[in-house]
Amino acid sequence: MSTAAPALTPTTRALAWCLHLLIIGLLVLAAGRAVADDRPHAGSIVAVAVACGLAYAVGPLLPRIRRSRRVAAWWLAAVGAVWLVLLGLSPDAIWVAFPLYFLQLHLLPRRAGLAAVIVTAVAAVAGFGAHTGSFTPATVIGPALGAAVAVGVVWGYQALYRESEQRRQLIEELTATRADLARAEHTAGVLAERERLAREIHDTLAQGLSSIQLLLRAAERALPGRPDAASGHVDAARQVAVDNLAEARRFVAALTPPTLEGTTLAGALERLCSTTSARHRLTARFHLTGDPVSLPTAHEVALLRIAQSTVANTVRHARATTAEVTLSYLGDRIALYVVDDGRGFDPEQLPAPDVDGSGFGLAAMRARMAALGGTLAVASAPGRGTALTAELPLAPTTRTGPEGRP
Repeated sequence: MSTAAPALTPTTRALAWCLHLLIIGLLVLAAGRAVADDRPHAGSIVAVAVACGLAYAVGPLLPRIRRSRRVAAWWLAAVGAVWLVLLGLSPDAIWVAFPLYFLQLHLLPRRAGLAAVIVTAVAAVAGFGAHTGSFTPATVIGPALGAAVAVGVVWGYQALYRESEQRRQLIEELTATRADLARAEHTAGVLAERERLAREIHDTLAQGLSSIQLLLRAAERALPGRPDAASGHVDAARQVAVDNLAEARRFVAALTPPTLEGTTLAGALERLCSTTSARHRLTARFHLTGDPVSLPTAHEVALLRIAQSTVANTVRHARATTAEVTLSYLGDRIALYVVDDGRGFDPEQLPAPDVDGSGFGLAAMRARMAALGGTLAVASAPGRGTALTAELPLAPTTRTGPEGRP
């Protein structure tokens, strides 16, 4: 068990000051009535009341009384002894017993406090009875009832205090657990991203560099006897270098999407259509439907990359005159539609993926959408244009303004 009393809060400080004022007021009342009624030993009553007040005033001024129950017990014993002297001189001192109950219950251990309250109540009853010359039920009920009320109030407060402390400790533990969980999730995410990048680099850049090395070694072996063969190997190595440079640019673009900086997904798509129409013989138009909501960055990046790649493929291969890019907020999901009037293709015979760094193939698009729990569908036929649909599910979010930001 702790040897110190509970720490003071603003509320308990206010209650402590009320208790101080109550004790001083009751001592002043006892001394004042003795003087006003011209009682025998009035001077002694005033002197003992002042001594009791001084003895009590020592407690709030000594921090050790709150830190050590042993010191608090000695202080209470001293105050109680002076009070008993005052009780022997004046029956009005019985009222001081009530605030003493609270002091004893608050500063002493539970059993010792209860015993001190019982002793104080018995002394109050005996002292008052000695002054009145009789012991009536009212003489006993008053101090006993006051003691019972004090015990109930103080013990109830202590129970609430313990419960509050337990809740505070539980909240601190939960907060610490959440912080640990967040750190663990962050670490897991970092490791997963490192693993993904390592796999991508191994399958693309590392394999390409290995191919360049093999081609250059083959060119070295062909020199000087077969310069034509060596030149072919060097050209092949140059093409592999171009391909790997395009892969590197894709990684950089995926990690740092500058197109979304300072704008919304809708704004980035509208700018994509504007720049495409200005630079190429293709009229690209953007449409926004539904009520915009805030989106996770991964969703915005994925949809923007798919739109960029699809529009780039339309410019290069579709020979289209118009392209319609539509971003639709559908409540529990978001959809991107890209439709052109180009020459189309057979979805069963997919074209080769781009390697210039501006886009990626349909397989990569599907993989990106699948990683976010979405779907990607392509409808096309030779001579009938192409329609691409990318959909992502949305968790419940808060509705926002037209810009799609909170």
